[in-house]
Amino acid sequence: MLTVDYRRLGLRRGDRVLDMGAGAGRHAFESLRRGGVVVALDVDRAELKDVAAVIEAMSATGEAPAGADGAAVSGSGLALPFPDGAFDRIVAAEVLEHVENDRRAISELARVLRPGGVLAVTVPRWFPELVNWALDDDYHAPAVPGGHLRIYREAALRERLGSAGLRVVGRHHAHGLHSPYWWLRCAVGVDNDQHPLVRAYHQVLVWDLVQHPWPLQVAERVLQPLIGKSLVLYAVREGSR
Repeated sequence: MLTVDYRRLGLRRGDRVLDMGAGAGRHAFESLRRGGVVVALDVDRAELKDVAAVIEAMSATGEAPAGADGAAVSGSGLALPFPDGAFDRIVAAEVLEHVENDRRAISELARVLRPGGVLAVTVPRWFPELVNWALDDDYHAPAVPGGHLRIYREAALRERLGSAGLRVVGRHHAHGLHSPYWWLRCAVGVDNDQHPLVRAYHQVLVWDLVQHPWPLQVAERVLQPLIGKSLVLYAVREGSR
């Protein structure tokens, strides 16, 4: 399920796209479908192997349009292995909360984004995330792989982006149905994904993803501005191209 709104990202065919902290590759794949020349970057080599296989399959089956291309690259967000201004569009979805030095990571994102290019950055929203932290210490324990290191207020994230020369031009919230799911996960133990209630809720989310039933679509639109799990900001790098 996508977090970024591609209409706001403004991706055009042939754009050079970085998916920083790509994980399983959802935004990299969507960028490829839309004709981007995509780099999926992550530190997890096992996931990158799977992402590379999907990119290859998309190209082989014609799911990626002519001119689109993709690659999976291992690297750190604190020292991106790309030259200045290498990308027209960047997605950094649900990654900054895992990075110890987030200011350095944002500075690196700004460096490799061309002047006038657009960055979409998403982080867990303050209130839903606060509930998760209160319910389960393991959710945010630094020693736990994937643990969240901080809770962002929107003003703080805007300040960090601005300090790196990025001007915020849009915002929204996403995943209204996901906040209750994670509250439930944290209430029973964040690693207990086999709990009957967790499994039942997960099936609802899968149903929404695959079938798009109208009741869940309406619920999502209603809940997004209230308890949407993700905050999404769109920023432009200052300067002329």
